[in-house]
Amino acid sequence: MILVTGGAGYIGSHTCAALAAVGQPFVILDNFSNAQHSVIERLERVVGAKVQLVEGDVADAELVGRLLRDHRVTAVMHFAAHKAVGESVEQPLRYYQNNVGGTVALLQAMQQAEVGMLVFSSSATVYGDPASVPITENFPLAATNPYGWTKLMMEQVLADVVASQPDFWRVARLRYFNPVGAHASGLIGEDPLGVPNNLMPYVAQVASGQRPHLNVWGSDYPTPDGTGVRDYIHVMDLAEGHVSALRHLQDHAGLLTVNLGTGRGISVLEMVAAFEKASGRRIPLQIGPRRAGDVAQCWADPSLAQNLLGWQAKAGLQEICRDAWTWQCARTMGLDG
Repeated sequence: MILVTGGAGYIGSHTCAALAAVGQPFVILDNFSNAQHSVIERLERVVGAKVQLVEGDVADAELVGRLLRDHRVTAVMHFAAHKAVGESVEQPLRYYQNNVGGTVALLQAMQQAEVGMLVFSSSATVYGDPASVPITENFPLAATNPYGWTKLMMEQVLADVVASQPDFWRVARLRYFNPVGAHASGLIGEDPLGVPNNLMPYVAQVASGQRPHLNVWGSDYPTPDGTGVRDYIHVMDLAEGHVSALRHLQDHAGLLTVNLGTGRGISVLEMVAAFEKASGRRIPLQIGPRRAGDVAQCWADPSLAQNLLGWQAKAGLQEICRDAWTWQCARTMGLDG
């Protein structure tokens, strides 16, 4: 049994779908601070079975310990964390308490329950503003905001606990680039509360008429078309990367750190053109000045994940946009009332 913390969230729910696809049982722990309860019902439709859910907080060590024992959990996939960069700047203590404190509490409960296998949701934000691209795992680490610092701190905590008991702990730190898209069924996808922080859901909302235009922040970057370039990875490719990491940990003790990305940079204008093609809708643009803290380009060298895990991203930009549009249309039509 796999415990999936934050399993009702965007990446967590898709990883649950990937676990179900390979016949791996799981139980979700989520406090629904950033997810809708309706996700569980839709996830059940995706997997064709009842989903085991415990509603609660990962920082509740007593609850987590009981859950680990009662469900005979053998490994944990840890997605439960606050993730909005801007909010982290405004509320740093909330982010440190939830992200770092919650992870420490989880690790303590795991240690007491003698569960040493963990797949951790990290981020390419730990690389800060990279000096060059593509980014390999041995690049210098930095952070430019409290959210990024929590990811770096959690990575350090994991490195320290593995070093303290290298025969007990089996930990994978997966550094994501830019997750996008949705499950091909259109039943689960990215469902941001309020104004989206990320490009893809914002573009989708413009295409569906919910927002009048897309703001493009900066058109004078040293990139092919002047707009920012990022590594956009289909969320189901990312989810399957977690399943591959879990398989690796079953055979290898110690600490694994890998990038999960496509190895290809996509500009804002490329993304917009691809989404217009997938949706058949025009996406009006307004060009604005660069935003402070944005980097010109950022994409992964994913070769280590391919070599160690036998994993690589498969979905192209058109497939990403198609699935995101299917999901957006389902949401617009009131998927769950």
